[in-house]
Amino acid sequence: FRLVRAIKNRFGAVNEIGVFAMTEKGLKGVSNPSAIFLSQHAEPVPGSCVMVTLEGTRPMLVEIQALVDSGGPSPRRLSVGLDRDRLAMLLAVLHRHAGVACMDQDVFVNAVGGVRISEPAADLAVMLAINSSLRGKPLPKGFLAFGEVGLAGEVRPAPRGQERLREAAKLGFSVAVVPKANAPKKPIEGLTIHAVERIEQAMQVVRTLE
Repeated sequence: FRLVRAIKNRFGAVNEIGVFAMTEKGLKGVSNPSAIFLSQHAEPVPGSCVMVTLEGTRPMLVEIQALVDSGGPSPRRLSVGLDRDRLAMLLAVLHRHAGVACMDQDVFVNAVGGVRISEPAADLAVMLAINSSLRGKPLPKGFLAFGEVGLAGEVRPAPRGQERLREAAKLGFSVAVVPKANAPKKPIEGLTIHAVERIEQAMQVVRTLE
């Protein structure tokens, strides 16, 4: 497939994307690009958490994968599609505010499909994926999360949260952990929403769902 991004358009929105698949007859638009960025697991696997990111004005579901493994004297931190410095920060927040220690572990994080995620709304999904891999326990089927996490452990809202949640519900997701400020005033059919204010609350919600 090909991802085409419009950097500047004089009369319209900027930073929009189009997703195209190469076929025998040339490029054809992909009607559901989220399918490209989600792995096809028969059952949930440890270290996987889906988030809803924004590409331009389009909400798009992306799977975040994490692998935590025994490290040596100098544990490695590697991220593909996500900011490496932010990964180091999130690991420190996990340790300080959620009691999840990875100091002696190698930590690898990947955004499926080669997509690049630059917004901090990925923080919560990254941290839940890391915790899932460390514990060896998958997140529930149909689960997603998004939200920025601050150095004090607070979970901050993501822009256009309602659109993200509606996109997830449309694609059949059933459980979401989101910042309290993104909780919808009216229920979204088929989607159970857990609104949290801190990272330790998000961890507790996940434990109750196991």
